[in-house]
Amino acid sequence: MSTDSHLLDPGFDLTLRPMRYPRFYEMYRDAIRNTWTVEEVDFSLDVNDLRQKFGPAERHLIERLVAFFATGDSIVANNLVLNLYQHINAPEARMYLSRQLYEEALHVQFYLTLLDTYLPDPVARAKAFAAVENIPSIRAKAEFCFRWMDSIQDLRRIETPGQRRQFLLNLICFACCIEGLFFFAAFAYVYYLRSRGLLHGLASGTNWVFRDESCHMAFAFEVIDTVRKEEPGLFDEELKQRVVTMLEEAVDCEMQFAQDVLSGGVVGLSLKDMRQYLEYCADQRLGQLGLPKRFGAVNPFGFMDLQDVQEVTNFFERRVSAYQVGVSGEVAFDAAF
Repeated sequence: MSTDSHLLDPGFDLTLRPMRYPRFYEMYRDAIRNTWTVEEVDFSLDVNDLRQKFGPAERHLIERLVAFFATGDSIVANNLVLNLYQHINAPEARMYLSRQLYEEALHVQFYLTLLDTYLPDPVARAKAFAAVENIPSIRAKAEFCFRWMDSIQDLRRIETPGQRRQFLLNLICFACCIEGLFFFAAFAYVYYLRSRGLLHGLASGTNWVFRDESCHMAFAFEVIDTVRKEEPGLFDEELKQRVVTMLEEAVDCEMQFAQDVLSGGVVGLSLKDMRQYLEYCADQRLGQLGLPKRFGAVNPFGFMDLQDVQEVTNFFERRVSAYQVGVSGEVAFDAAF
């Protein structure tokens, strides 16, 4: 492949030497060092919390949350296979995507185990797994995802600037709106419950999922930055405005879910604070894309700053039995929450 080739050029570059994008290879190796398994998550205390410490409002929250978890990572995995892998043309980048696909499968297994543990009643479990069809607030999020997946489903080669912008919008949607907004809202509910001393098994597993998702986003933003350097003309004002509109729609979509999740009146969580948190996350994603903030929101959830960031940071600064391979060095969480 010639030295003036671009990351989104059609075809399948097959050789790792000469390596054009060593950063993607480093990300792949970092991901391998972050291996964990679902079997190491202990849900035993969670079952007692659900039986003894949850009122109707909290029970509704967790039932809706696990129903969303039942399909969220599968949707991301499908987009990775159907849309991302065939168009990001560097073998080292595809190595990372292969690893990400494994991690998405691991998350699906984690949430399968979670649902089987939390919802022993077969009828309730079946309803959770069918959430995309029968729970309107979750269906709305799924339809948002499918709209962006379908937007490039028929593109076999992305050759024109318009086609490449379509691809970038798909990638930005999954990095910023789905992994970076929908999932982070879910993490906030989990960490809120942990701040009340509840569901430590779910929270400990979520630490690992959160780490994986942060790395997935970092990879996506590295792809976007690389394309921007190689083909700056793609990032015109129309593309930028479509990204802002997309994030606004994602915030509104997630707020429909929040209205459902918090409909029982959960003490310590308000719709106002949740909207502010979502707007804060959206501003973080815009900043990662090199775009101006849209909302000017600050993080309203002290439990996100004070509790999990510190714990997760400490978690990754030491060798931990929950990880097959120790992680050393500093980990940046400046854009996490």
